[in-house]
Amino acid sequence: MSHSTPKNSISFSVWGRYALFTDPLTRVGGEKCSYHVPTYEALKGVAESIYWKPTFIWYIDRVRVMKAIRTEAKNVKPLEYGGGNTLATYTYLADVEYQVVAHFEWNLQRRDMAHDRIEGKHFQVAQRMLEKGGRRDIFLGARECQGYVKPSNFGEGESKHDGAGQLAFGLLFHGFDYPDVIGKPELHSRFWRPVMNDGVIDFDRPEECTVRKFVREMKPNPPKSSGLEEKGLLE
Repeated sequence: MSHSTPKNSISFSVWGRYALFTDPLTRVGGEKCSYHVPTYEALKGVAESIYWKPTFIWYIDRVRVMKAIRTEAKNVKPLEYGGGNTLATYTYLADVEYQVVAHFEWNLQRRDMAHDRIEGKHFQVAQRMLEKGGRRDIFLGARECQGYVKPSNFGEGESKHDGAGQLAFGLLFHGFDYPDVIGKPELHSRFWRPVMNDGVIDFDRPEECTVRKFVREMKPNPPKSSGLEEKGLLE
């Protein structure tokens, strides 16, 4: 018996040689060490690189870790803010692959985009962009970590964590609350305590995260768009 996909949900695989999932507020300089699992914000960025419009917001529902969690340290020479380079060690996740389920909901703060709230239209374009490997370049937490995407069915195939039981990761960065989403001229970061069961993590929704940190005041500067009238989207 086949199950139809909701007309606002996509399921995809994303993979790459390296990934760097961290709290962006603490990785301004110096050493960087990746979390063992992807953050909500990083996977939301992948979904937005597949396809995004200001009409809606991507929500990440679940992730399935397909490969063994393995780290690799690399010596790098990042630019310093005062000029020049410094020597640092970055600890990346190596040889990663994830299955992801995400869905979109209308951004009710963007009342100017109400005319573009046509679920089937955006769903079809999102599926088409996913089949093409995404509209923009895919990154796994950092620009130097190139990723690739393709459609997939969540739960298919074997994971290295099948039957591994439950694993908790403590307090980790979840994502950012931006002013054009929350309706206030403020930027907040939020945190949560993920638990992985047999390789699967079910994400809390942003509003369910109880630990938040005020970052700074930020004036909303939402992008202007009239919907799908950009070149290539309706082809």
